[in-house]
Amino acid sequence: MVPEDAANPASEAAQAERDRAEGAARQEESQLVSRLSIVVLLEWMGGGVILPLLPLYLRQRGISPAYVGVTMAAFYFGALCLQYPAGRLVDRIGRRPILIAGLFCYAAATLAFLVWTSAFGFIALRFVQGAAGGAVEVASLALISSAVPIERRGRATSRIYQAQYVGIFVGPVVGALIGVAHMRLLFALTAGLCVAASVPVVTSAVIRRHDVVGGSSREPLVRIVANRALIGAMVLGVTLGIITGIYEACWTLLMQAHGATQLQIGLSWAVFSLPYIFLVRTSGWLADHVDRRLLAIGGISLSFVMFLSWSHIANPNVMIAFNVVESVAFSLIVPATQSLLTEGRAPVELGRIQGAYATATTAAIAVAASIGGVLFTIGPGVPFTASAPVVAAAAIAAGVIWRKVPGRVARGALAPS
Repeated sequence: MVPEDAANPASEAAQAERDRAEGAARQEESQLVSRLSIVVLLEWMGGGVILPLLPLYLRQRGISPAYVGVTMAAFYFGALCLQYPAGRLVDRIGRRPILIAGLFCYAAATLAFLVWTSAFGFIALRFVQGAAGGAVEVASLALISSAVPIERRGRATSRIYQAQYVGIFVGPVVGALIGVAHMRLLFALTAGLCVAASVPVVTSAVIRRHDVVGGSSREPLVRIVANRALIGAMVLGVTLGIITGIYEACWTLLMQAHGATQLQIGLSWAVFSLPYIFLVRTSGWLADHVDRRLLAIGGISLSFVMFLSWSHIANPNVMIAFNVVESVAFSLIVPATQSLLTEGRAPVELGRIQGAYATATTAAIAVAASIGGVLFTIGPGVPFTASAPVVAAAAIAAGVIWRKVPGRVARGALAPS
């Protein structure tokens, strides 16, 4: 006997219509992610163009080494102070206004380096750059999280992070080729890239359709309730910040202490970036199809192993090769953590959630970098060995917190806004 549904033309037509709607929705998601990836790529490429040469430029302007350090650190403090307020604004007035404002503020602060001459002015401009960059990151991730269903969100966020790392890799190369003698051109190039990044935000109809506004200024925003998935993701976000801060403060010094040349040091950073660029998309697919808890905790566990290893590896070439393992760890952690962070959340919560996550991560980077520099004076491997128990404790804590959280995504649990 043929089932009634199979012989019913109306049922077949309805199924065909659902398939067409699903295909159109996926195509629109792909367009949205592609446009945001371009935005992020151009912004991070612009920031990377000036980053390696900015300390040299400041020294040429008569800025003391101490103030150079404060100026570079001001970027992180700007992001730290503004990421959560930016998240509230994202939930209140929408994603597009914050994206546009952040990109134009970054461009304006960069151009101001051409005319500013005082140390305090440079610190203020770097602070504005950090605040603007942090706002763009929060708004773009909130937009992705609200527009893409949870069963495809790992792949979507992985494309955003891939665009970040491509920008981080390409930007400094372009800056190095142009050189510190042409810093005025580099500042103009950075500002131009940020303005160019705003074009898809201003003109894209798909970004406009998926913008979310939380209501009038007189209405309270939806209260965020912390569940186990959110708390565990925050724990791993802080841990990622600790790992990043230690590497940023101590990796170059560790390589140098073991006799690495400048070429080997530069190559070690490139070797970290490239595997991440190529692997994070695969990790995003895995986050959508396997247990995300295992991916995130497994990545943190790999970082723990590497932190213990750096005290026992003294050959720069071996260090470069083993740096690939840390890159694999990061690529596993990020999409899975983002998926758990945002699952089941209303669109008008996501700005504050992303803001809180980014703030916690940035604060951990700043603290870890500061402490790591002090620990390095005791011994080259001390910052990594001393931080390893913290990383291990975070992996255990996340496992305990997430023990009752579903590891696999709940298909169709949250429709796009």
